[in-house]
Amino acid sequence: MRVLIDTNVLISAALNADGVPYQAYVKAASYPNHGMICEQNVDEMKRIFNKKFPKRLAALDKFLSIALLTLELVPIPTDENVSESQIRDADDRSILRAAIAAKADVLLTGDKDFLESGLKNPMITTPAEFLNIE
Repeated sequence: MRVLIDTNVLISAALNADGVPYQAYVKAASYPNHGMICEQNVDEMKRIFNKKFPKRLAALDKFLSIALLTLELVPIPTDENVSESQIRDADDRSILRAAIAAKADVLLTGDKDFLESGLKNPMITTPAEFLNIE
């Protein structure tokens, strides 16, 4: 499966290697799956760590240096996708656009705007749900 991992899952994974988001991240990044992120994910992670977890910036750098060895960094198309209107938070729409353009099967997220969107393609799933997918 092609899996685009949303920022909130990446942050949780970077902060706690014992949690469900980390387990889902590892599954998404491991064969037979193909993990992906977009530039907005990286920018958001850096911004949030600078603001909320400034003492953990070294951990973020270490996490990203390893993650970017295994995850594909996919571009965000400039042209909007029709499905984007189903996402309430306009800031999240580019993440969906990247997932669709990268032909993601799954968007792995904990974001309610995605989870409550009703989108079917890509499948929107939480880390816990993703771990139960065969």
